[in-house]
Amino acid sequence: MSTRRSYDRVAARYASELSGELAGKPLDRALLDAVAELADGPVLDVGCGPGHVGTYLADRVSVVGVDLSPQMCTHAAIPTCAGDMTALPFRSHSVSALVCLYAVIHLDADQRALAYREFARVLRPGGHALVAFHVRDAETQAGQAKTLAEWWGNDVDLTFRFLDPDAETRALAGAGLTVTARLDRSPHPQAEHPSERCYLLARMP
Repeated sequence: MSTRRSYDRVAARYASELSGELAGKPLDRALLDAVAELADGPVLDVGCGPGHVGTYLADRVSVVGVDLSPQMCTHAAIPTCAGDMTALPFRSHSVSALVCLYAVIHLDADQRALAYREFARVLRPGGHALVAFHVRDAETQAGQAKTLAEWWGNDVDLTFRFLDPDAETRALAGAGLTVTARLDRSPHPQAEHPSERCYLLARMP
């Protein structure tokens, strides 16, 4: 509940500040291009925020977004609904691919396991999932977390977890998803939080 309320409070500013961020992230765009090429049906953007990732994909594939924050959904230019990634409001085997960029970082290990099982449930056989997360920054290592109490002048209560790629690979495997590709990258200077990042591309059997 605190995560939902926090993102509701900052939704308008978040959309204003971050909706154009993909313009400065060529590797992110390349990975999204790969997802679009692999998809043979609708794509689900999980934790879509103001919909900027889904909007990028929408030129090539049919996209729908889901986000915990109803206020975030109001800023999206793609079809969206409010929902929890640990209980996705979509039918089983209904999407050919999904993307989840920097959203699982708000979940603890048990919640991430639930989310990954939900990813596997909604994916069609042979479908792909792209999951991105922070790994470390100057103050925080993988397995640790930061809390944020104020953001853009708003009171918030957010926990940002920094994740171990090997542990997340095992967690995805536990849900039935096999990691087929991994990209680790450094932050883009002055364009994003200065953290090391990881992207895992996983496939359903």
